[in-house]
Amino acid sequence: MGHPPFAVTVDLVVLTLTGEELCALVVRRGVEPYEGEWALPGGFVRQDEDLSDAARRELAEETGLAPGTVHIEQLAGYGAPDRDPRMRVVTVAYLALAPDLPAPLAGTDAAEARWAPVRSLSAERLAFDHDRILADGLERARAKLEYSPLGTAFCAPEFTVAELRRVYELVWDTRLDPRNFHRKVTGAEGLLEPTGRTTTRDGGRPAQLYRRGKAELLYPPMLRA
Repeated sequence: MGHPPFAVTVDLVVLTLTGEELCALVVRRGVEPYEGEWALPGGFVRQDEDLSDAARRELAEETGLAPGTVHIEQLAGYGAPDRDPRMRVVTVAYLALAPDLPAPLAGTDAAEARWAPVRSLSAERLAFDHDRILADGLERARAKLEYSPLGTAFCAPEFTVAELRRVYELVWDTRLDPRNFHRKVTGAEGLLEPTGRTTTRDGGRPAQLYRRGKAELLYPPMLRA
């Protein structure tokens, strides 16, 4: 008795900040199944690829960004028997974050690609089980802002505290007290490293410019209050 067809894919939750919105990358499928419907970007893992290599390749194909220029981490695996009508397909999802990503490029099996505000995607139905994968990716990003420097992945190499605070506000979808936030992030060991330079791009008085520090975890965690 032969084994049924089986495949492995990678899917990507790619988040960026566009204007005043937290956005996710979605593609309109150009082939069956779910032709014409919106989905997360992704594809089949090639025979000679590691999972992480496949994820970085798909990210480069969809965004035009070279591997290594975007924060990317493994999110979770999804293997419900009926998640893909073609065959048994197990997917490994990855979370990718970057500031000001360019207009996306539609991959080989996509008819269109766009940045969609996360708040609008909650009212849409994505193909496969991508609604769940997107929700899990958002939960991971929001949670990691509490205890890691992940928020700086949405910033330019040099940024102000106000710019970093806007990242937290958009990802968490809440307003933060500027003075309280400034005190916490500048007091968090290893989170920020002063550059010694200032900028007036926030408006008003010159603001200190920082870069990401060397900390991997934050103690105590950042609080939203």
